[in-house]
Amino acid sequence: MERKRMGYSVTTSSKAVLPPGSLITGKWKKGRYRVERLLGQGANGIVYLVRREWGRERYALKIGYDAVDLQSEINVLQSLLTKRQQGGRGLRSPEFAHPFLVEVDDFPAQGRDIPFYVMRYVQGSTLQQFIAKNGPEWFGLIGYRLLGKLAALHEMGFAFGDLKAENILVSDYGRVELVDYGGVSAIGRSVKQFTESYDRGFWNAGTRTADPGYDLFSYTALWLHVLDQARLRRMMAEQLPITRQASDLMQLIRTNAHLKPFERWFGKAASGQFATSREACAAWKETMLALGGQSGDLQRNRAKTPYWLTGALIAAVLLLCSTIYWVLQS
Repeated sequence: MERKRMGYSVTTSSKAVLPPGSLITGKWKKGRYRVERLLGQGANGIVYLVRREWGRERYALKIGYDAVDLQSEINVLQSLLTKRQQGGRGLRSPEFAHPFLVEVDDFPAQGRDIPFYVMRYVQGSTLQQFIAKNGPEWFGLIGYRLLGKLAALHEMGFAFGDLKAENILVSDYGRVELVDYGGVSAIGRSVKQFTESYDRGFWNAGTRTADPGYDLFSYTALWLHVLDQARLRRMMAEQLPITRQASDLMQLIRTNAHLKPFERWFGKAASGQFATSREACAAWKETMLALGGQSGDLQRNRAKTPYWLTGALIAAVLLLCSTIYWVLQS
């Protein structure tokens, strides 16, 4: 079914992609959002970049395929927002300085109400895109900020669950944002959504119970996906499910120039040895500081210019300038 609005053809199926210019009008709150473009499409919904019809500020608007799944995601976001407003411990941190959830409503279409919610738009690149463009030397700082996000979420009683590169956006100066809360689960419950190669159960390293350790394990797999994806995929293709174990991931980390300096940290995360995610975050920072703020070989083995050579070059330039000056004066 299609409806004509403002000269645009709007397909109202929740699984169809709305073309730019489509207008989404909330049934209850009457919010009117104009679609600019598609941002992403996943298993449980589709996300658009939108503007309020008469405004300039941009938002991300998610339409759910399944009302129950989307409502569960909305409930988590509303809980986080409420706890932040009440001064919840984790959400007082700078990682959650700005409210993520803006508005919740339904979109009348095809004789039924399609649920959607509006969230703050985060402009940035996926984690893999950012590292590919800016270099792996950013991995230590981005990792530290991501751990801070996870620790704040854990302190509010939730595990992120489906932690993977596609669900992380990185903006200028390595600022990090988690952007898909569909897999967020209350600590102690079963993880609602996961991606196999990031999953603790997939690697026979623990249960699929939502807890901080589950996210820290996924965090370990995450960096192999970003910095050693070819070898990770090759190893997975050669393994039998029953033989997979966390030590396989550690073997890859041990032989990766970028990840090896953090081997001890990853070993504790993969085996669930951190008492809390804040402890893990602090240990990551300590490792960074011990490495002089760099992740081992993350500067691609660039040698520093010796001080004597730098001084000699400066002296040579000054001498040249002086010579040119006297020649011109003569």
